[in-house]
Amino acid sequence: MNSDTISKRAKRIRLVILDVDGVLTDGRIVYDANGVESKFFNVKDGHGIKLLQRAGIRVAIISGRESQVVTRRAAELGIDLVYQRALDKVGPYQKILEITGFTDDEVAYMGDDLPDIPLMRRVGLAVAPADALDYVLPHAHIVSTKRGGCGAVREICDRIIREQGLWDEVCGKYFS
Repeated sequence: MNSDTISKRAKRIRLVILDVDGVLTDGRIVYDANGVESKFFNVKDGHGIKLLQRAGIRVAIISGRESQVVTRRAAELGIDLVYQRALDKVGPYQKILEITGFTDDEVAYMGDDLPDIPLMRRVGLAVAPADALDYVLPHAHIVSTKRGGCGAVREICDRIIREQGLWDEVCGKYFS
């Protein structure tokens, strides 16, 4: 897809939906000796999400696994549309559309594995991190230069904000 087409798609985005494992994290799940789960989130991705929100773009999470760590991170970031244990992600996606009133072409989705493909084929802007599985990549309009959990989300947040001409409004205070 050429850059003009991607730019047109990015300009329509009003909602960004993210997978967790392999997108917001590097895909590792760590358990300590007591069975307590840990995940590693990138603070730059979190700030990118906050920048999207300042630009008036909503953010949601749909994850195939359920984790209190995800619940906590979503709360820290002010993400109120969170669906976990979603083995079939289409159902939660449709609920999100009903709640927000957005249409497919107003949604960007970032995923990295098989369960993400149905949403990637449906949304206006499908995105994959650089290390997404090979058979996911053909379904992405954009493949980030960064790996999941290593700034891939931030890269896409910044790109959407820039494409919508909101960079100076959202980030200008950092440069003045």
